[in-house]
Amino acid sequence: MAAAAKVSNRSVILKRHVTGFPTEDDMELVTATVRLAVPPGSAAVMVKNMYLSCDPYMRSRMTNHKEPSYVPDYVPGEIIPTFGVSKVVESGHPDYKAGDLVWGMTACEEYTLITTPESLFKINHPELPLSYYLGVLGMPGLTAYAGFFDVAKPKKGDYVFISAASGAIGQLVGQLAKMTGCYVVGSAGSDEKVNLLKTKFGFDDAFNYKKEQDLNAALKRCFPEGIDIYFDNVGGAILDAALLNMRLHGRVAMCGLISQYNLELHEGVCNLACVVTKRVRIEGFIVTEYFGTYRKFEEEMVGHLKEENITYVEDVAEGIENMPAALVGLFYGRNIGKQLVAVARD
Repeated sequence: MAAAAKVSNRSVILKRHVTGFPTEDDMELVTATVRLAVPPGSAAVMVKNMYLSCDPYMRSRMTNHKEPSYVPDYVPGEIIPTFGVSKVVESGHPDYKAGDLVWGMTACEEYTLITTPESLFKINHPELPLSYYLGVLGMPGLTAYAGFFDVAKPKKGDYVFISAASGAIGQLVGQLAKMTGCYVVGSAGSDEKVNLLKTKFGFDDAFNYKKEQDLNAALKRCFPEGIDIYFDNVGGAILDAALLNMRLHGRVAMCGLISQYNLELHEGVCNLACVVTKRVRIEGFIVTEYFGTYRKFEEEMVGHLKEENITYVEDVAEGIENMPAALVGLFYGRNIGKQLVAVARD
């Protein structure tokens, strides 16, 4: 049997744990070689990564936590793990063969040996853009779906507020809410993004939080009768203002806290009394707990896409060398829609 090919493999490593806002210099592009084979007798798969995901939660993993988090911290000097869309090159696992398209946890590099392929999902609809499996058909899509329907439990006519509404998750929550018959308002960090929410995603209203001197007043303007559901991607001051504007028995689905990830000391929340007086339910959730429902979600979302009930916006950086800049850009609001990196188109 001929020896497996040995190829160049560019990777992005974390140089050091990060304090404050991350910079491109906290990461480094390195080049090594890899043999496109799996170890003899192994059930691993070797994949060629096509698209890699940039997600806000990755910032938390760049920190050296004193207490364990729900996912382990990245290790300085090692390749950064992330979600990806990949093509199987070689397989020792009976469920996968060369040429299969998959998505799941991989690494920021061109080729990855995945030793736990049971965590991967085969791509059932390659007729759709493969990049969608890092967004609307992947982890962010399932996060939006589970967080809205299973955690927030919407009813027709609910008043729904979404922060970071033009991002990978927020844009979908808003559209799912409109399909449910809700009144939907989103906040975003630029006029361009606000316009996108109202014209592309069909939100009833939206505002640029950077231009609002009083977030409480902005929410009262948008929700004179109060908020039933707040889908929180931001935390901090927007969460505090939302609590003041919740209706009786309102629900807050805690998805993320991007305003806090780069702070050494997280901001406190002052309006927790509203949780008692308005009987508000606040619930956090982690998407991995819903991976068992993925296939049901996938088919439903594919149907929405094909019927053009859902639209999705991506921001694609070309080349693995641009992974550090794309990831850092999330925390400065540079992306429009889901941020990902195209590593190989075929």
